[in-house]
Amino acid sequence: MKSATIFGIALVLSLSLILGACAPAAAPAETVDVPAEAAVEGAEQAETTSEPVTLKIAVLPITDTLPLFVARDEGIFAEMGLDVEFIPVSSAPERDQIITAGHADGMVTDAMSVLFFNKEETQLQIVRYAQKPSDEAGHFFVLAAKDSGIVSVEDLKGVEVGISEGTVIEYMLDRLLEREGFAADEIASIAVPKIPDRMALLGSGELKAAVLPDPLASLAVSQGATIILDDKATPEYGASVYVFTKSMIDENPEAMQAFVDAIDQAIALLSENPEAYLSVLADNKLVPPPLMESYAVPPFPSGNFSEAEWADTLDWAKGKGLIDVDVPYENVVFLE
Repeated sequence: MKSATIFGIALVLSLSLILGACAPAAAPAETVDVPAEAAVEGAEQAETTSEPVTLKIAVLPITDTLPLFVARDEGIFAEMGLDVEFIPVSSAPERDQIITAGHADGMVTDAMSVLFFNKEETQLQIVRYAQKPSDEAGHFFVLAAKDSGIVSVEDLKGVEVGISEGTVIEYMLDRLLEREGFAADEIASIAVPKIPDRMALLGSGELKAAVLPDPLASLAVSQGATIILDDKATPEYGASVYVFTKSMIDENPEAMQAFVDAIDQAIALLSENPEAYLSVLADNKLVPPPLMESYAVPPFPSGNFSEAEWADTLDWAKGKGLIDVDVPYENVVFLE
């Protein structure tokens, strides 16, 4: 294997080693006259002694999480009365296990993951988009290996594309190729669940094509891969989302709205001066070091996951035989 590829894999491995407000005091049983000065002093004391709501968030080192770091570093969470703790995780399975074990309240994931968590009972709810493709920046990319002979979308017919099965990666591949006119029997794939493995096999040519998220897709391109297809024109597919446990949301709906507002503020700062936060990307290893000099902070979306997006996710999963029940939109999205 070429040294550049080995170096790239090492970088990816290091990268992949990549949320209730206190109830007011009850009124006293008896009514007593309290001087105005004492009432004000008591109110101020209650305000200063109230505890912020603690949110524990499992965080992968991915660019989707950049607004989290900005909201923390700029003190926005604290201003919103939130004590947000980050729990670093190295992989999606580790992140999901931490949520399942009750060690974290929230995470950045995708709708497919939410679907599987909620197929028997509502465990998680989506509170906001984290990232999604736009005209300016893609989120997922179908890449061809160097010297694979694949130079156009048509060349992908019948070619096994490296994916992780039953995930947003496979969903994206199907939907993107269907939009290009591919029939079901013209779409081929092979399971390579771990992204570092997928990148290594693509780099060595053992995989002719693979689906990767950015910025890892950009790293693969720097090592010789070619972009064949991306999701810039399909923002309705492949969004990542912030989710929290149903119990946390039910117990602290005001804190959930405060979290959403904090992310909105962080995104406004990123939009005004994205270059000012490149150091946050570097310090938290959200982008491979070789890409930092040329990396541009992508735009981040507003709003929450739509009903149409949820319906399509559910339809795809049912069509694949991955789920056989309907999971209502109102059960899985926090609707304030």
